[in-house]
Amino acid sequence: QVQLVESGGGLVQAGGSLRLSCAASGRTNSRYAMAWFRQAPGKEREFVSAISWSGASTGYADSVKGRFTISRDNAKNSVYLQMNSLKPEDTAVYYCAASQLNYYTGSHGDQYDYWGQGTQVTVSS
Repeated sequence: QVQLVESGGGLVQAGGSLRLSCAASGRTNSRYAMAWFRQAPGKEREFVSAISWSGASTGYADSVKGRFTISRDNAKNSVYLQMNSLKPEDTAVYYCAASQLNYYTGSHGDQYDYWGQGTQVTVSS
């Protein structure tokens, strides 16, 4: 089992930045690809970004390309999401997820095996 804990959410004005962190614990000796998803009120969960275990491959939703950057530090069992130029439509609960497919950087939620509890990001206009 892997436990994922997100942090770094908060309230920010449009145009501002936030950096989300996700710390993994438990069975962290395995190699996991990691991803961020988000869910806004009344909407379905959507893919934001993903990174392979090695960090060599990344994937982004079109809506965040050029604004968000995913990274990881395997020595710290952590993954990060740097969010710049935030927009009100980025408001959502952001979830960290881990996939046992260590190369996977796709958007299919069913390919991810572990999920965190989420952190709220609110962008005011």
